[in-house]
Amino acid sequence: MGFLKPWHIAVLVVVLILLFGAKRLPDTARSLGRSLRILKAETKSLHDDDRDLAEKADAQSGYQPLAPQQQPVAQPQQQPVAPPVDPVQRVRDN
Repeated sequence: MGFLKPWHIAVLVVVLILLFGAKRLPDTARSLGRSLRILKAETKSLHDDDRDLAEKADAQSGYQPLAPQQQPVAQPQQQPVAPPVDPVQRVRDN
């Protein structure tokens, strides 16, 4: 199950030294560490923001809106509706 054997690590170190050089390797490792630290802080802040939003949503879920006051609705008087007349027929009748 161990995918990383000691000789794998040795080969990786040799390749890194050849690629970056012995002088630039500490600077590269330092900048990688800073980047990981920033990524970790941002991930934590996103997680905290999600938790804060969830807490606010839970706090607001207890509120019930006020029921609208019902006022008596006046029944409109129905007027007699004339049957629809075809405009062409109306011109012919006149």
